[in-house]
Amino acid sequence: MTVTTAPVATSPATPPVAPPPRRRGLARLPFSAWHLLLVPLALVFAIPLVWLVLSSVMSDAEINRFPPALWPSGIDLGGYRYVLGNAMFPRWFANSLIVSVVAVASNLLFGALGGYAFARMRFAGSRLLMGLMLATMAIPFQLTMVPTFLVMKRLGLIDTLGALIVPSLVTPFAVFLLRQFFLSLPRELEEAAWMDGCSRLRVLFLIVLPMSRPALSTVAVLTFLTTWNDLTWPLIAINHDTQYTLQLGLTTFQGQHHTKWAAVMAGNVITVLPVLIAFLVAQKSFIQSITSSGLKG
Repeated sequence: MTVTTAPVATSPATPPVAPPPRRRGLARLPFSAWHLLLVPLALVFAIPLVWLVLSSVMSDAEINRFPPALWPSGIDLGGYRYVLGNAMFPRWFANSLIVSVVAVASNLLFGALGGYAFARMRFAGSRLLMGLMLATMAIPFQLTMVPTFLVMKRLGLIDTLGALIVPSLVTPFAVFLLRQFFLSLPRELEEAAWMDGCSRLRVLFLIVLPMSRPALSTVAVLTFLTTWNDLTWPLIAINHDTQYTLQLGLTTFQGQHHTKWAAVMAGNVITVLPVLIAFLVAQKSFIQSITSSGLKG
């Protein structure tokens, strides 16, 4: 007896898919296409800084010439010699450095304490206090400088560096930014530390803050930038030249009848260098903090 089997139907072979034709005329760029927009934009923002550096090595005659010279005919360091030869310039630099460093340290400490309290502790009125604190950021300084001056006068701090330090000990921005960053951190590590017997302060300083270096770097850079470049409040609170900050001292180079523009430009170059170096050092942490802290409210 023979068994017949039905022929098995075989599907026709699928023809290979041809790769899509390559587009001609579109060369692959060795960099991102966004650089075509960002590079010219960065050059536009760099023009004032480049002009500042070039003007600092010009003579007063070249700076005052009309039309202005776009390139110095020679390197003239007379402005730098005038600035560095001023007997008060090192004192002004030291005053600005003291005020800025103390403001940065205090904002890191008090901002971390306040930000952690708002992020992890729930108490009566916490949301209301947070809202009131953020509302103070919308008040312009012109409305608060007179009350601040009266408070500093009552404390006997006018015409001292304390008048510049005390109002900058903590800012709402530092508390808010650190709070936002703390909210993005996982709670598991903190809960494990609590089970091991750590207090809240030990958890904050030993676990939370080491993970918050990007946010701390951002607060430090922005606080240093604001305090170092401040001119309005020192102009109100300081009268004696021995207590001048660097920004306030540079205004003495601008006289009523004659201004030493080469010295002003050289002084501004020296003033910009610490801020520029601080930003370049903390650039990666700065960008990481801004992107991470704004994701969660």
